[in-house]
Amino acid sequence: MKKSILRRTALSFLVCMISVSLSACISSSSTRATTVQNKPVSVSTPTPVATDDVVESTPTSTPELPKYNQKRVKAKGLYLTASSAGARLDHYIELANNTEINSYVIDVKNDYGIVSYESEVPLASEIGAIQKIYDVDEVIKKLHDNNIYAIARIVCFKDPILAQKKPEMAIKNPEGGLYVHNKMNWVNPYNMDAWQYNIDLAKEALEKGFDEVQFDYIRFPDGKKSQMVFEGKDDREMYEVINDFLAFARKQLPNAILSGDVFAIILESPGDTEGIGQYFEYIGENLDYLCPMAYPSHYALGQIINNVKFPKPDLDPYGVVKNTLLKAKARYEKVEGHKPILRTYLQDFTATWIGAGNWQYYEDEQVRQQIQAVYDAGFEEWFLWDPMNNYREGALLKE
Repeated sequence: MKKSILRRTALSFLVCMISVSLSACISSSSTRATTVQNKPVSVSTPTPVATDDVVESTPTSTPELPKYNQKRVKAKGLYLTASSAGARLDHYIELANNTEINSYVIDVKNDYGIVSYESEVPLASEIGAIQKIYDVDEVIKKLHDNNIYAIARIVCFKDPILAQKKPEMAIKNPEGGLYVHNKMNWVNPYNMDAWQYNIDLAKEALEKGFDEVQFDYIRFPDGKKSQMVFEGKDDREMYEVINDFLAFARKQLPNAILSGDVFAIILESPGDTEGIGQYFEYIGENLDYLCPMAYPSHYALGQIINNVKFPKPDLDPYGVVKNTLLKAKARYEKVEGHKPILRTYLQDFTATWIGAGNWQYYEDEQVRQQIQAVYDAGFEEWFLWDPMNNYREGALLKE
């Protein structure tokens, strides 16, 4: 893995040149580009016409970059599906107004590739990804009217709709068909058109008023790589490909607040880092916030975290979360340069599938233990995760 670090400067330069080339290729028409061009597009320049009019020369000004939200909050939030944002928004606004909650992470593009509002990104319409589940303008207005921070969740490379409709962007199997992982198709992280699609959705979400974009599934599938074929694969390590995507996003969204979700296991397992392309010390270079998912149920039985062995991690939520973050802190202390702020995802669901005797019901106490572990490890921000949005609201402090 370390052999490729010397290529990082060259790769960053390459990403920069690609971004510059892309910007130069966008015409001044109203058509919005959604994919990266492989070659520069020649644009004809009108021939000046002679005129008798005297025109005063004016200094050429540099176009202003988009002004997105720059407000920072110490986030204490919940993840909301598009359905919750559409049908139960008033409940969650009331919850935020009466508890410590101040932020919501809302699906813009979910794990199934569905874009949850009436997007104007052409590729989203072309592939049939759009389902109007909520009115984005109404949602953003209500949240902001109540001083609630709105985060757009965009699932990147786990996208079965894009993979099926644009197979040239998909991970293939050795027989040439679409690769299937847990009944889902994935997009090829080497494909820059797929990069651009997610970035275009991020741009639109910010323009709609979301305060932040959170990229999820910024990784390769965690299956056997011998069963995956990546068109356009080069000699980069997997983590470099993911980092290059995030650098490319940052070039196009220089003023935006960006965050990314990562598996917490990468803090302990080099094999997981290499297998999915998430290198803890490097993946946050172009992010403002990094969100390790420290769910106790997701650790293996007997997992060692920060030199502490957990025979049944799900039964010790406080210890798992605290030691995960202490390990993160220790690794970050060795990182030079930019370090994103850590915001941890915490478990607010019961994992009955991990086997009898290995799990417990997660109620108010178990959720609160994890929140306290965040503070005791020296951090201030957190999100609760329940894919069904059945949150233990009694675990939240009243305000």
